[in-house]
Amino acid sequence: MHVIISLVFAYLTTMGFAIIINIPRRALPACGLVGLCGWAIFMVIKGLELGGMLANLLSAFIIGLASMYLARKIKVPTILLNIPSLVPLVPGGQAYQAVRNFALHNNQVALTFMVEVVLIAGAIAMGLFLAEFTGETWLKFSLKTPS
Repeated sequence: MHVIISLVFAYLTTMGFAIIINIPRRALPACGLVGLCGWAIFMVIKGLELGGMLANLLSAFIIGLASMYLARKIKVPTILLNIPSLVPLVPGGQAYQAVRNFALHNNQVALTFMVEVVLIAGAIAMGLFLAEFTGETWLKFSLKTPS
């Protein structure tokens, strides 16, 4: 039951952020679906205890690939699906804890949280980069006609 609730809230979170940033209505279901897929991959990798960085990297990679695929299907820019779908992965809790501990002069704990935030953000960025690279490479070779 916990998994289903988590996936439903990932879908709703993605949809809510997409509405806030004014994504076109026809792209909203695709945004929610991509966000749900990314969160599902995150939960599976975390459940297998393979680490948070790998979970974020692979989730962002899947989000990037799914966004490129669905964006072509519904004829919208990829970024319209990427950005809202990444919202469930954002390390907001860790960032809050870092700022809170800095304010409480617990600098060692704050730095630990800050390093975690930077690593997660880097993993997300690297996952999107790899997805873009993979997608562009696939398109380049699939569109070439044999001579």
